[in-house]
Amino acid sequence: MTVLAQFATLTMKDLRLELRRKESFVTVAFFAILILMTFTFALGPTVTRLEELAPGLIWIAFVFTGVLTVGNAFHVEEVNATLEGLLLAPVDRGVLYLSKAAGNALLILAVHIVLVPLFFILFNVDRWAVLPSLGVVLVLATIGFAAVGTLLAAVTHTARAREVLVPLLLLPLAVPLILGAVRSTEVLFLGASLAEAARWVKLMVAFDALFLAGGYLAFDYVVEL
Repeated sequence: MTVLAQFATLTMKDLRLELRRKESFVTVAFFAILILMTFTFALGPTVTRLEELAPGLIWIAFVFTGVLTVGNAFHVEEVNATLEGLLLAPVDRGVLYLSKAAGNALLILAVHIVLVPLFFILFNVDRWAVLPSLGVVLVLATIGFAAVGTLLAAVTHTARAREVLVPLLLLPLAVPLILGAVRSTEVLFLGASLAEAARWVKLMVAFDALFLAGGYLAFDYVVEL
């Protein structure tokens, strides 16, 4: 099999398992909606400068749901004791990493396809015109978050306190990515185009490339720890 075929097969395997169980998607989606409802109760219906707060609120929800998603990256393999079988398969381990990152990214994106419009409705934020540009920012943020989160999930998959270790290690590393996402969203909410947030978009692209390449090269080592 070619590398691309291996990647597609492994990614589809994870997606089929998720579609069959629906456990991760339902849990993460429920948690994301609960966060939005909490913001709604805390801020109330008459919040001033709500559109200035909106970018930060969107990405707070993204961070929490993203951590919950990537933290369970190897949960299925651990429960079914299939991780060793995957590692022994005649597949480049870097491809295994990329497929896991892709599966996590698709799950995060699926949740936020529901979450962002719901956010606009609950907070009465009239910024529907920015959805295509915001979608680009969301994709870039999701790729980077899944890339670094999947790698850290592999590092901590045998640790007893991995539920605590993953966010503790992930959030400091993801600061540049989150900063770029928040600043880009602020620019869009002010009515500017994505081109005016070019420096933040470039920061996110560089972050994605760095951790995808680093994860691909390092996965073979960290998974043996």
